[in-house]
Amino acid sequence: MTTVVIVAVGVLGVMALVYLLINRLVDDAMLLVTAVVELSLLVLVVASAIAQGRVTGTGQGATMLAYALTLPLIPPAVVFIALKEKTRWSMGVVIAGAFTVGVMAYRILQIWDVHGPA
Repeated sequence: MTTVVIVAVGVLGVMALVYLLINRLVDDAMLLVTAVVELSLLVLVVASAIAQGRVTGTGQGATMLAYALTLPLIPPAVVFIALKEKTRWSMGVVIAGAFTVGVMAYRILQIWDVHGPA
């Protein structure tokens, strides 16, 4: 599931970069991609909550779950900021948010690969 999240957030980040370069604001297509990212993050929360108990290592399961619970807050926040800020640089906020979600999702994958069941 984390791979799906990373790909979806990568699409959002590239889309925001293109919008930044062509001086375009948030539109329905970006909102649709953000909705897909959000839905995949909610599925990741459920999957992480279920898998959290099988993670070995002190605090690693809790860290994985904390990352997963935090992730769904980021895309709506950055898109809301981009909607309110009517400059081309609002896409920079979306890019930063997409990068943050991608890194945190990758960290969830690392925790699972290292500390998950063998």
